[in-house]
Amino acid sequence: MKFRRQRTDEDSVNLTPLIDVVFLLLIFFMVSTTFTKETHLTVTLPESSGELQPQVQEPLIVVIGADGSYGINGKGLVNSKASTLRLALEEIAGDNRQQALIITADAKTPHQSVVTAMDVAGQLGFVNLSITTQAPGES
Repeated sequence: MKFRRQRTDEDSVNLTPLIDVVFLLLIFFMVSTTFTKETHLTVTLPESSGELQPQVQEPLIVVIGADGSYGINGKGLVNSKASTLRLALEEIAGDNRQQALIITADAKTPHQSVVTAMDVAGQLGFVNLSITTQAPGES
């Protein structure tokens, strides 16, 4: 009588659950990671001695850095061109030209950058334009 030898299956590790776990971890880290980079301009304000005016509505704040770069409400613009500033102001303000527009420029900012921002605001029809300063002795 001939007995057949039983076949022995090779022992192997199933990689499918391991791959599923790795993909889940990858998705978790991709979703939980923020990819936005916020830019902040360091500004040293010029000095003045005046009184603060009360604000009724949330103003638009244009920040101009020492190198002439622009930022609106804490978000930097891609370049220092007047057309870029114009498009950003139109997008943020919409049709509301009565909204206060505050220009905050560094004390070392080229005068041309401030004049460009004021010119763009004037062309867009903003009527409440302010330039921020700091009291003497503040830093």
